[in-house]
Amino acid sequence: MQTPEELKRKIETAGDLQSVVKTMKALAAVSIHQYEKAVQSLREYNRTVEMGIQVLLRQETDAAGNLKDLESGSLAAIVFGSDQGMCGSLNDEIVRYAMDFFHKRQVAGDARALIAVGHRTAARLEDAGQNVEEIFSVPGSASGIIPRVQEFLMVLENWHSQRGIGRVELFYCRHLSGASYEPYRLKMLPIDREWLHRVRAREWPGRALPIFTMPREQLFSRLVRQFLFVSLYQAFAESLASENASRLASMQGAEKNLEERLAELNSHFHRRRQMAITEELLDIVSGYEALNPHE
Repeated sequence: MQTPEELKRKIETAGDLQSVVKTMKALAAVSIHQYEKAVQSLREYNRTVEMGIQVLLRQETDAAGNLKDLESGSLAAIVFGSDQGMCGSLNDEIVRYAMDFFHKRQVAGDARALIAVGHRTAARLEDAGQNVEEIFSVPGSASGIIPRVQEFLMVLENWHSQRGIGRVELFYCRHLSGASYEPYRLKMLPIDREWLHRVRAREWPGRALPIFTMPREQLFSRLVRQFLFVSLYQAFAESLASENASRLASMQGAEKNLEERLAELNSHFHRRRQMAITEELLDIVSGYEALNPHE
């Protein structure tokens, strides 16, 4: 049976762990808010890009024809996960989601180029027998997303020109609320023609369409690049928010287990302490009776 001193040490250790867990919970909650704000701040910028595309589509019905060379070719699949642990089953879920897509669409391994965002995600993909061609580290903050997106765009441009890759699918976890998220797939390229038709059909907020002096094809190409930038940025931010949401859920579970463990240890400690006090009192009474046998 454990002594009160041993139980007290265990209680102190559990208390220290509980403090660490609470700190990690707070950091995860702050990080979620940071990446949610990043996504929200991107919406106005995305609206501006869409309005620019709308102007071109309104003035030339075949402006989307500039994308015809992207409609064929091999597939580049980008799977977003984490570099760090203690984020629950997030990496397993997104890898399983991507693998299910490959199997359902019958996308052979030699017909796709696989990019992993996060070394833990890459490890899960390799465990599943997948060949990961590129591994990118996960940004540590919202300010680190833009440089990583620019790297991605350069890689995709090189792959398109050198390997004929014209299809790009993003697989990431989309943050819902609190500690909840869901796996999500975004078809980044080729750009959805139905989406282009919807953008063109939107009501223009002003009386007349703006004019532009840049060559139409060049402007459309730059707007498409900005659209791709927005898609990648959002995938990074949503994935990072989901990673912290998963970590928050894990910490909530750990905190509950620690509370139960502390309650159990405190109960054992008080019981053992009471037993020790009782034993000491019985020893005193027994000693007194031994010294005063006639009383």
